[in-house]
Amino acid sequence: MLEITVQKRLGDFTLDVEFAAPAGVTAVFGRSGSGKTSLINAVAGLLRPDAGRIALGDTVLFDRAARVNLPVPRRRVGYVFQDARLFPHMSVQRNLRYGGSHDADRVIDMLGLAPLLQRKPGGLSGGERQRVALGRALMCDPQLLLMDEPLAALDAPRKAEILPYIVRLRDELQVPILYVSHDVSEVARLATTVVILDQGRDVASGPVGDVLSSPEAVPLLGVRDAGAVLSAKVAGRLLDDGLTELAFSGGRIIMPGQFGLLGQRVRVRVPAQDVIIAREKPQGMSALNVLSVTITALEQGRGPGVAVGLLAGRDPLLARITRRSANRLGLQVGQQVYAIIKATAIGPEDVGR
Repeated sequence: MLEITVQKRLGDFTLDVEFAAPAGVTAVFGRSGSGKTSLINAVAGLLRPDAGRIALGDTVLFDRAARVNLPVPRRRVGYVFQDARLFPHMSVQRNLRYGGSHDADRVIDMLGLAPLLQRKPGGLSGGERQRVALGRALMCDPQLLLMDEPLAALDAPRKAEILPYIVRLRDELQVPILYVSHDVSEVARLATTVVILDQGRDVASGPVGDVLSSPEAVPLLGVRDAGAVLSAKVAGRLLDDGLTELAFSGGRIIMPGQFGLLGQRVRVRVPAQDVIIAREKPQGMSALNVLSVTITALEQGRGPGVAVGLLAGRDPLLARITRRSANRLGLQVGQQVYAIIKATAIGPEDVGR
């Protein structure tokens, strides 16, 4: 467990956060300028806090009151930057060795680097360079991995190429990973825990499904990015139609494409703006997904929108509708309604393992 309490003044900006990050991916999410990079630089030892304490298990990395501030090399932190920062004159193999030599064969196998070892960074794709950067960070046997928007500079195909490797790191390393991002789809696919920063302060934190599905988080995430994350199982294939059927605690949903193996667990992000609410079960419509749900919260924003918290089985859902629609339907907390989700509202970028 990584425990962080940090205060740092940077000109007119103040970073003031407190949270805990368990093993797995803790996504640090927020708008540009919210303090994400400053936070992980403080954890890495590149930025000294004015006050606070940072501890990784029994190891105290920083404690202002106790006058503890471990040097960067002793923190056993692997750091992956937005740009790979590889040495262009060195082969991939030499770049990896620069990071250390811990369990080199396993790292190379985990990230699929064997075919790249004799090549130089200039001959690699963006996704390949980031895989090498990940490998170099792992060579020092880190007890903590920091990743500062590692996919931000990549196009969609390159992101799709590297995401499975990060998922594998999450599942196999069993160390805390702080993953800075401003991409909600990445967070939904990768994170086990989410911390949302706003103007230097942690305003929401907790399990990914709880935080992203909360109506209170809509202003922080943005109305286009808000949405729930469902844990589901691949239940069937509709091969003639090119669809996949997923089962979760609230029923079944159908989405386009073929994802995962039968019986495999997946997580699915359902955008709030693509969820429609009906008082009565609709008939004769094109939408394939109709779920019986209960309203758990109604949060009115500054504009004309209302965020509606819903419960489908044991899983939270989120819808964003207009205030006019909420009033016309007479929506109330505790009311049973129907959530309608178009199959095409869920894209490949919204599904993770």
